[in-house]
Amino acid sequence: MARGDLVLSLVKAALSGDMATIEEVIKALVADDFAKKRNSQAERMDYLLRTVKRPNPMVEFNKGNAVGTLNRAGQAANNDYLMVKEPKRMLDDLILSDLCLMSCRELVEEQKRADVLRGKGLEPRHRVLLIGPPGNGKTSLAEALAYELEIGFCVIRYESVIGSYLGETASRLNKVFKYVVNKPCVLFFDEFDTLGKERGDDKEMGEIKRVVSSLLLQVDDLPSHVVIIGATNHPELLDRAVWRRFQLKLEMLGPEKWGLMRYLEKMFQGMDGFSSEVLERIAEGVFGLCFSEVESFCLDIKRKLVLSRDKEGLSGFIERGLLRLGKDGNLRRHVI
Repeated sequence: MARGDLVLSLVKAALSGDMATIEEVIKALVADDFAKKRNSQAERMDYLLRTVKRPNPMVEFNKGNAVGTLNRAGQAANNDYLMVKEPKRMLDDLILSDLCLMSCRELVEEQKRADVLRGKGLEPRHRVLLIGPPGNGKTSLAEALAYELEIGFCVIRYESVIGSYLGETASRLNKVFKYVVNKPCVLFFDEFDTLGKERGDDKEMGEIKRVVSSLLLQVDDLPSHVVIIGATNHPELLDRAVWRRFQLKLEMLGPEKWGLMRYLEKMFQGMDGFSSEVLERIAEGVFGLCFSEVESFCLDIKRKLVLSRDKEGLSGFIERGLLRLGKDGNLRRHVI
């Protein structure tokens, strides 16, 4: 992109308060200056990018009662039930199918322009179900949506929420929902089938049925500024009424070949030796793995390259890494 277009993009992003785009444009300007040998200017911009404090999306979430201070009445503090994180991943950091990416951007636009929808008697969608095998980015996508919406990212802590006494789990869930109801945030339930199991299952005790019924009522009462995201590896276990509550259902499967190539290009950007032929060889070797396994493999290769003194070539690192991946991961044997 030409420098003039980058400046226009920067101005537009600054006026709209889009911090994510501002950072990306500044990075592009820094790269452009370095490429054109304007090192002094590039270094100053890079220093500002690394040191100037940006607005924290958690500030709004933590206004009022801070997390963990609502236990004066003898109740457990809310941070016993929630892990509140500052989102750092962006949608552009993820490799998503076109349909999934389009759906997520539509959700973000609906949330950011909620006032326009409400002017016509409509509410933005705010209930999302992510489906797919583990390791393919369900948690990362939930975090990225929180980042794009510039709101807090709250993860349910099942080890604290699920109790052994009658009615305890439902009571704790009620406290969680009461806490977030006035706070714009992404409320994330990983392994949602833990709580949302099919009530018709004869093997389940009556307690889980009461939990599901309570959960459904709480979800129905959530305002649209609270985006609730459930993730499951076992959609067949979910109660049918739970399915109907979610307005957006996204399937996240293992990476296709094109997705692997895009991911590898991002992972090894700026590193010497990673030609398109090398990336294709890696993509062929790791095809069939989930994204988390591919990420682990790539980071291992990058660490070895950074620490090596050229005693072993790049192809040697790749071959050894793929062989180890096949052995340790109980997967097929990869040989380049």
